[in-house]
Amino acid sequence: MAYSHVLHAYFLVPFIIHSLVFMTLVSSRPLSNTPNEITENNLCTDTICMKTASSDYGKLVQDLPFGVLRPSSVYDIVHLVRSSYNSSSPFTIAARGNGHSVRGQAMAKNGVVIEMSSLKDIGIRVSGNSSLGFYADVGGEQLWIDVLRATLLHGLAPVSWTDYLYLTVGGTLSNAGISGQSSFHGPQISNVLEMDVITGKGESITCSNNTNSDLFYAVLGGLGQFGIITRARIVLAEAPTRVKWFQIIYDDFAQFTKDQEYLVSIDYGFDYVEGSLIMENTPASNFFTPDDESMINSLVSKKGILYSLEAVKYYNDDIINTIDEEIQVIFKALHFKSGFIFNKDVTFFDFLNRVRAEELLLQSLALWDVPHPWLNLFIPRSRIADFNQGVFVNIIQKQSLSSGPFLVYPINRKRWDDRMSVVIPEDDDMFYTAAILNAAGPAVDPAVIEEQNKKILEYCNKSGIKIKQYFPHYTRKVGWMKHFGNKWSAFKERKEQFDPKMILSPGQRIFNSD
Repeated sequence: MAYSHVLHAYFLVPFIIHSLVFMTLVSSRPLSNTPNEITENNLCTDTICMKTASSDYGKLVQDLPFGVLRPSSVYDIVHLVRSSYNSSSPFTIAARGNGHSVRGQAMAKNGVVIEMSSLKDIGIRVSGNSSLGFYADVGGEQLWIDVLRATLLHGLAPVSWTDYLYLTVGGTLSNAGISGQSSFHGPQISNVLEMDVITGKGESITCSNNTNSDLFYAVLGGLGQFGIITRARIVLAEAPTRVKWFQIIYDDFAQFTKDQEYLVSIDYGFDYVEGSLIMENTPASNFFTPDDESMINSLVSKKGILYSLEAVKYYNDDIINTIDEEIQVIFKALHFKSGFIFNKDVTFFDFLNRVRAEELLLQSLALWDVPHPWLNLFIPRSRIADFNQGVFVNIIQKQSLSSGPFLVYPINRKRWDDRMSVVIPEDDDMFYTAAILNAAGPAVDPAVIEEQNKKILEYCNKSGIKIKQYFPHYTRKVGWMKHFGNKWSAFKERKEQFDPKMILSPGQRIFNSD
């Protein structure tokens, strides 16, 4: 049935569903000291809000809720969750940030979706003291781009980022939050001091490493299964003003990864290290000049596939006279192809917000709001060469279905806390992330890319490459059990403790799959 027909059929009876939900909410025992009781005005069932809540960036899944809550305060969310928990027929609830999930993770079929962007009562507050240093108390609904803007006003900034900043704080902390800074500072979940969380029982709890620590570590990387993050206290540090930004081209994967691993293992090197594939169908980058592009395209036509090491060094005016000298010392230890190093000097803000320009370009070309059958993997360091040959070369390059981007870079595991819910490869002191960020368009059927993703996973399984999915997606419980491995028992126990009626984040399909 076409999506428009589903909506039409659904809205034949909106008043019935709305009445049932509203009766459940208003019949629940009211909270004390609640300034904003939920009213019919907070619960939306019109076509626009329902359509928004039933889709996401991936455009692969469409699940209609029976209502959308636009909370005016945290108390509205507490009341909603408590209403469901106390009901004889609990309804599911999903918190939706900026809708950047790709497989319906923030949807609630026949449940209630909370539009977190409606919250305004926490905002972003920068503080500091002698014991904790500088930090920002940030609402879970806040976008990281706004956190950056607010903290830079104080000459400060968070130390760990994602590549794209138009994501919510609560959203990335429910996964991990990784980028090229992760080897030096850990993922974003390793840079949280404290959180306010609404559990599946409707309890608003402050948690940290020292207080309610079970909830604290469960929620970090917990895929929204244990609570809704309404506030997070984020570590801040002095912000640099500018960056030296490099793209270094390799035609040898072994040298490429050797240099990446070297750069993330030294203390005096770069502040950010990533990497990506360049193939014949890779679109032109605004990083390179036309002459640079011509030279790179000539090499890729001979080699078929190249690897670009992306590295960034932060600096301030006080070291402007020595920064280039420091970088040249680092370069002497690398093994890149002669003549294939390119650089820019940009502001710290412009570097962190670099994906925004690409987003606006793709929007202007009607290529942003298309299906995104992404596959994000963590790969053991010992098998990355096999993954390159079996996946990057023999599948992605040969099939040439999409231009990506395709990212690959190592991450140190020493700054990941095993008490958190997120899972990473168990072996070695380092692992790789491979982000296969395909986009379907008019000429590419998303089903064809999904078949390629399946082939990649099958290759890893048959080859014994013990990958872990980042933004994991499984359709059966056995897949989730294998994903969490020896963490599954603890993950299940935490669900029983903090969300025993399985109310939160049904779109992940962890506890509601066969």
